[in-house]
Amino acid sequence: MWTRGAIAGAVFGLNCGCAGAETPLSAIDWLSESIETTAMTLPVLPREEAVSQGVGTEVITVTPLEAVSADSVGLLPASVTGLPIGLWGRTPSAELAGLFGRLDTGLLPAMRELVFTLLLAELNPPADSDATGQLFLARIDTLLGLGAVEQAQALLERAGTDAPERFRRWFDASLLTGTEDAACEKLRAAPGLAPTFPARIFCLARGGDWNAAALTLQTGRALGAITEAEDALLARFLDPDLAEGAAPLPRPSRPSPLVYRLYEAIGQPLPTTTLPLAFAQADLRANTGWKPRIEAAERLARSGAAPGNLLLGLYTERKPAASGGVWDRAAAIRRLDGALEAGKAEAVAASLPAAWDAMHQMQLETVFAGIYADKLAAHALSGPAAALAFRIALLTGNYETAAAGRAPADAEERFLKAVARGDLAGTVAPDEFAQAIADGFRATTAPQPLARLVAGGELGAAILQAVAMAGEGALGDLGELTEAIAFFRAIGLEDVARRVALQVMILDPRG
Repeated sequence: MWTRGAIAGAVFGLNCGCAGAETPLSAIDWLSESIETTAMTLPVLPREEAVSQGVGTEVITVTPLEAVSADSVGLLPASVTGLPIGLWGRTPSAELAGLFGRLDTGLLPAMRELVFTLLLAELNPPADSDATGQLFLARIDTLLGLGAVEQAQALLERAGTDAPERFRRWFDASLLTGTEDAACEKLRAAPGLAPTFPARIFCLARGGDWNAAALTLQTGRALGAITEAEDALLARFLDPDLAEGAAPLPRPSRPSPLVYRLYEAIGQPLPTTTLPLAFAQADLRANTGWKPRIEAAERLARSGAAPGNLLLGLYTERKPAASGGVWDRAAAIRRLDGALEAGKAEAVAASLPAAWDAMHQMQLETVFAGIYADKLAAHALSGPAAALAFRIALLTGNYETAAAGRAPADAEERFLKAVARGDLAGTVAPDEFAQAIADGFRATTAPQPLARLVAGGELGAAILQAVAMAGEGALGDLGELTEAIAFFRAIGLEDVARRVALQVMILDPRG
């Protein structure tokens, strides 16, 4: 279940544990050291000079690709997001990167969706943007921290992967999605990226050149460029016979995606449940068992990195052969799905509470609502089942329609309906959280600190601060909750304000 305690526990990943690793701009600390960040580069053969036959030439000014900042690159145009193209304005790139880096992974679903929009939007770069693309890297790292590996990979491919810090993130994303062959081909085609010995060895082997991979391992040993742990792992990767009768290699506490894939290759797969969320993406591959695929989809759906239909498909893929935990959740969803398909309101009413409780325990309520709200509305439910279906519908984008079709049964439902309509005039707040929400809706101006940012051309920074305030509000800081709602309404994000309020009320553990 989504709880205020759960919101506070953000985990953005573990260190890769690689020797000699440098800390790049805004880097998450479990990235592979796939390329050298020093001046160790491979030689590039000079081109032959063209022979002139007296033809004149013009002076051409060339701007290197790396001089163009990646900060403006996105996947969602302004026509889709509705955001002003100059959202970042005058806020320094480092400050925006810091705001993204401090976001919790346990955001309210409405805040998480807003953050995803900001991360993927095409926007003008900040005023101080340069070729390093500091904000772009922070956006990529935030996506990876949320487990949105495919989205990060797509954004990197649009920006281009020639820059070292962009390449190493793309390399890791490719390792986790199982598309590393393209990244290895890139390493072979771009010697200026200077791959590290482990990355070279892995890519040579992936390309079928096992002899060259073995020779590279020997060279790395001779140069002292490979640690003992890497040596042992790569040796078994290249020669599985070395593992015959030998003790398993120690499990690393902070594996990089490359180390994770190498352990998988030698027959010592590492469980992803204790690894950063991005590693769950690897468990969605077809070669993974049903149970870990469901568990990975649950984690990723909860963070907004995987669609609800993916999770539904896994829950209903087959009949559970056991009970407890994930199997009980799959069984509960299967029973509800069967009842809905049969079209029997009594069976739906009987199976709905268990299915909702299962999703409630996993903080997947809004995912559940997105899948089932419309289907539930098509059945003539009554009593507690109808009340539950009403709350489920309020967790979707159709909250206003749901509110219009429901006669409130008590004070809380009256308040929820008023929030969904965006009109709290004359409505009595049933508790202190509701009162904080009402105060936000009745405010006529944005909080002064955020209003000053907006007036100074720093709307993006103000929104990110308001996202953090909404999180603090959900944790119990009622003043922050009031101000966040007031701000979103003041800048025209009415839908965001209403969804925040509804989610705080419906997903609150006080029940």
